[in-house]
Amino acid sequence: MDLGIRGRAAVVAASSKGLGYASAAALRADGCDVVLCGRDASTLRAAGERLDAPVLQLDITEPDAPTKLVDHALERFGRLDIVVPNAGGPPPGGALDVTDEQLLAAFEASCLSSIRLVRAALPTLQAKGWGRICMITSYTVKQPAPILALSNVARTGLWAWVKTAAQDVAGSGITINMAAPGPHATDRMKALGGGVGGPMGDPKDFGDVVAFLCSEQARFINGVALNVDGGAVSGLL
Repeated sequence: MDLGIRGRAAVVAASSKGLGYASAAALRADGCDVVLCGRDASTLRAAGERLDAPVLQLDITEPDAPTKLVDHALERFGRLDIVVPNAGGPPPGGALDVTDEQLLAAFEASCLSSIRLVRAALPTLQAKGWGRICMITSYTVKQPAPILALSNVARTGLWAWVKTAAQDVAGSGITINMAAPGPHATDRMKALGGGVGGPMGDPKDFGDVVAFLCSEQARFINGVALNVDGGAVSGLL
């Protein structure tokens, strides 16, 4: 299936490994130019070599990092069309155990960094009248996980922001959506104990879903949190 995005330019945050890398790989496979970013220089360099893509070493949770990422894409490609906000998840913890400091750090990483990236990119997308924004979050925005209180709180806050922002861009040629993964076979998920007895998805399949949400065909999908979870969420909404 031709997604109609060949020649588009994209940034994918926290994309040296895991679901960020899988998303960048899917966009590259569909003909996009992509800037990767990440904190670890060697991991990032290896990812860039595998995908034949430029890289920018930075911590996306730093306040000025999103603007640097957008500027780098514009300098390298002269355009920006697709934005995939992402950040590493916060550590596990119960709701009654986490501290104020941990909650603030989780909000910074898993909510505010993504909002900043959208704000940095939006003027360029609006000037062109075309853009796709796809957040990588978690299925816990629909079904909170008992041991992931920090992720539950921060990412659900981002979900509320996306639902609001999607209305602001509706009809402009720009869409804002979320891809909400369940357990996938990434290093983080393995460290958290895998799928807790259930199956784990292939990160490549998740990346393909992100690429679809960034496609021409997805032009009328806006403000959606699409579960990519193998049926892990049992709720009706």
